[in-house]
Amino acid sequence: MHFFTVSNLSAGYGGKPVLEDISFSLDSGCLLGILGANGSGKTTLLKALCNLLPHKGSCILEENVLEKLKPGQMAKLCGYIPQRSGISLDISALDVVLMGFNPHLKLLERPTQAMKTQAARALGLVGLAGKEALNYQTLSEGQKQLCILARTLCTGSRLLFLDEPESALDFRFRYRMLELLQDWLTQAPRAAVVSLHDPFLALNYCHRLLLLSEGRILGSLCPKTDPPHRMEELLSHIYGEISLASCTDRSGRKHLVMLKEASAPIRANILP
Repeated sequence: MHFFTVSNLSAGYGGKPVLEDISFSLDSGCLLGILGANGSGKTTLLKALCNLLPHKGSCILEENVLEKLKPGQMAKLCGYIPQRSGISLDISALDVVLMGFNPHLKLLERPTQAMKTQAARALGLVGLAGKEALNYQTLSEGQKQLCILARTLCTGSRLLFLDEPESALDFRFRYRMLELLQDWLTQAPRAAVVSLHDPFLALNYCHRLLLLSEGRILGSLCPKTDPPHRMEELLSHIYGEISLASCTDRSGRKHLVMLKEASAPIRANILP
């Protein structure tokens, strides 16, 4: 039995379908990357998976049918990091992280000192040590994303959904976020689904890749084992003509690099 199974999921907005008949499964420890062109349905898929969007089909985490869970139960099992946090209150970065413990607290119960210590440690892990007292609203968009990641790491979730978490991060912290996710997966039976803009991150940090095109699954890839020609063929449907190359860093670790192949020059006629 798989850790997480999605069967025949379809979803949309205002009666207009965006996703049709999406099915896949994950084993524990898997980091699944979602790749697709703009408008392919990546964000819609993540919202449907975590029950933020009405949909057809089923999502089963171990023996839990997510569609049948109450919001509090869902919050204990699954975490979600959107592209924008939606937090508009003037509260500290530490208090934002402490929100992750809310599903585990009774009504009007306050976070314990142990929770505060854990929250501060999580901020340090994501690179925000010493910023616990800062107003969340004064943080950069990238720092806000890291703060939300710290909150999610504190929740004890079994399954994480992340929507383009690297989009507002600089070069260094993009890699740091993916490394933290990989480490998080090893600490308990867990899995994560992350949509990514950057194919380099997807190819080198995700165990599996799901490729979306016009609301359907175009195919799936395992970057560590699939032959380059198969990956190039599928990825070209999203990115145009590409080729994959392998390079080695100074430590000897191999990385996959995606190169855009030359095409005919674009001639734009711009009216005065």
